[in-house]
Amino acid sequence: MSTPPEIPVYRETRLRSVIKAISWRCVGTLDTFCVSFVVLTFTGVTDGNRVQALQLSSGIAGVEVMTKIVLFYLHERAWMRVSLGRKRL
Repeated sequence: MSTPPEIPVYRETRLRSVIKAISWRCVGTLDTFCVSFVVLTFTGVTDGNRVQALQLSSGIAGVEVMTKIVLFYLHERAWMRVSLGRKRL
C-alpha cells in the first residue's frame, strides 16, 4: 500500500498580500475609470466634453487606487486571522 502524497502547506506572506492588492487595484481602477467616464459623459455632467470627462475620471481613479490598495491590504491581513472556512491538516 502506498502512502498518499504530501500536500504542501503554504501561508500568505505580507509581500504576496501587497502584490495581490496592487494587481487587484489595477483591475478595479480600470473599472472605476471606465464607469466614471461613462457616467460623466452620458449624464451631461461634463456637457459632452470628453476631455473634461477623461480628466475627471482620471482624478477619481487616481484617488481611488491609493485608498483601496491600503484597504485591500488591511482586509487581506485581517482575514489571515479568521479561521472560518479553514481546515487544520
